Amino acid sequence: MSILEMKVPSPGESITEVEIATWLVKDGDYVEKDQPIAEVDSDKATLELPAEESGIITLKAEEGDVVQVGQVVCLIDMSAAKPEGAAPAAEVPKAEAPKVEEKKEEPKKEAPVAATYASNTPSPAAKKILDEKGMEPAQVQGTGRDGRITKDDAVKAVPAMGSASSTNGSRAQTTTKLSVLRRKIAARLVSVKNETAMLTTFNEVDMSEIFRIRKQYKEEFAAKHGIGLGFMSFFTKAVTRALKLYPDVNASIDGDYKINYDFCDISIAVSGPKGLMVPVLRNAEDMTLRSVEANIKDLATKVRDGKITVDEMTGGTFTVTNGGTFGSMMSTPIINPPQSAILGMHNIIQRPVAIDGQVVIRPMMYVAMSYDHRIIDGKESVGFLVAVKEAIDNPVEFLMGGDERKALEL
Repeated sequence: MSILEMKVPSPGESITEVEIATWLVKDGDYVEKDQPIAEVDSDKATLELPAEESGIITLKAEEGDVVQVGQVVCLIDMSAAKPEGAAPAAEVPKAEAPKVEEKKEEPKKEAPVAATYASNTPSPAAKKILDEKGMEPAQVQGTGRDGRITKDDAVKAVPAMGSASSTNGSRAQTTTKLSVLRRKIAARLVSVKNETAMLTTFNEVDMSEIFRIRKQYKEEFAAKHGIGLGFMSFFTKAVTRALKLYPDVNASIDGDYKINYDFCDISIAVSGPKGLMVPVLRNAEDMTLRSVEANIKDLATKVRDGKITVDEMTGGTFTVTNGGTFGSMMSTPIINPPQSAILGMHNIIQRPVAIDGQVVIRPMMYVAMSYDHRIIDGKESVGFLVAVKEAIDNPVEFLMGGDERKALEL
């Protein structure tokens, strides 16, 4: 018998443990080499664990277990013959996700109904307090003589939220453990609020010109490049331009030192099945509108398919997030550490605005920039956002060099 011990590989630097999110096979299944057998959560991403060899698998860890990098999580009997009629690896269905059992709130242990009022009879003062709280004596454990409910018992009694007497609906609840990724995100967000001097400045942009450009060239652009012409490419290029004008926004703090970056690695927030991910566009300042769109599409696909790697999400000097895709009109984005600033986009609303003394209807978007006031002053933050605004209001002049077709590589 030839047994292979499969150990947890290192997903990346500084990661020492992962959580078994889902086994994609069952104990005793025959697996093919390179077949995905599990999904594991690290504090940065969800990754697939492929079988290192073919054979019968024996699981050594449960779903939800936190295991160390290098720990054995399963055994593969490589000497086992493939069962006749077994489906090929490509057709092996994923194991169903475990059903989370609904745990009904357990009622407090009470005396039998027949004896309730004998042992839980409230004093007149206690009854008045319970009536004001909308509680029944049976819901309170009396501490007086023979279980009598005292005034103090009634004062301390806390009514259950939505007690059974007030509703006929379901009272079931479920409890699920947060994934390693979600716990890490939560810790990082709290640390940002506690450890940075975060402020937010707001402005609005006129999307008329970008609407015109997209309408005029979207079909030709898609036909030539095989990708759509979206908003993110314009905002990414507007950000890289503004970062060159205001380099302190493209910086981070390391202890008593400030680190300025000569490159613009832009983190793009993407919603995936495991939560919000922020893959990075490396040297976005050197990209064209077409290459930005192509790279964002590739990274977003990897996030949604669970194929994104730790390296593709590591780093980043500035983040762009688009809450407008979910209908957000205004928000305060939270800085993505160790970065010092983030730009939040929002939904586009046709609103009346004053242009050259006339009230006209324009597609307008509110934008918000949160920044760390420890290294970015108000002048830089406001100037940065104004630079983004002027580039979006007039993309032909500030982002396309006056030549729309050339900038779109048409």
